[in-house]
Amino acid sequence: MSTGAGLEIDWKDGHHSAYTFKFLRDACPCALCEDERTKSGRKAGEAEKPAPGALPMFKPAVKALKAEAVGKYALKFAWNDNHDLGIYSWAYLREVCPCGECRKPVPSTQ
Repeated sequence: MSTGAGLEIDWKDGHHSAYTFKFLRDACPCALCEDERTKSGRKAGEAEKPAPGALPMFKPAVKALKAEAVGKYALKFAWNDNHDLGIYSWAYLREVCPCGECRKPVPSTQ
């Protein structure tokens, strides 16, 4: 199910996930984006931080121009910044769910 601002999924186990397009773009699972996030220490869905002292640049709002199924296991988006390499598997989307319940830190067992 999609809205003009993002993607919502009702999972079979009753969990509900809501992703903004900005979050999904920042969570792109392609090798290029994953490498960039790893080098900068960002998590999937976390926005890029501007360099200290850098002036903010205007960027158009992130929009998905097209979404299509990849078999029965994933979605692929074409973004308005001309990026379309990421394949978002259902497992990946559940793993990066941004809801408060999923983002709670796991208690230490030590």
